[in-house]
Amino acid sequence: MKPNLLISGCLSGQPVRYDGAARLLEHASLTRWQAEGRVIAFCPETAAGMPIPRPAAEIACGGDGIAVLDGHDHVYEITGRDVSAQFVEGAHKALEMARRHNCALALLMDGSPSCGSNFIYDGQFSGTRHAGQGVTTALLQRHGITVYAPAQFPLLEAAMD
Repeated sequence: MKPNLLISGCLSGQPVRYDGAARLLEHASLTRWQAEGRVIAFCPETAAGMPIPRPAAEIACGGDGIAVLDGHDHVYEITGRDVSAQFVEGAHKALEMARRHNCALALLMDGSPSCGSNFIYDGQFSGTRHAGQGVTTALLQRHGITVYAPAQFPLLEAAMD
């Protein structure tokens, strides 16, 4: 049996990013998996009730999603508001959705404080990236779901087919 895929809502064309935009990823394999009913689009941030648009958010200086899940770090909006609880809630809703639809794999938007898998931003809203995971990626991986970034699409294709 071939695995199902949880995908960031923004990558599926939904305008759910903090700035109200989408980051549609178009690929023949993705289109085929969608036609086969194997793709589940989901945005952890909007699932947790965050509005569109919303202020940009980053994990505090040098932290990552693992630290946020474990209560050792926080996610802050550019306004200074702590939105850690919403990011943790969204991560748990993503895990619930993945489990409900038997998603063993996820394709999530890199850089996001929710979905980043290879990199996230530095928490200073400077545009500087560092290696790390977002909150949703950390929770999914903690529960055995393999997470890929768009740049890793060839690896995802091998796992999906």
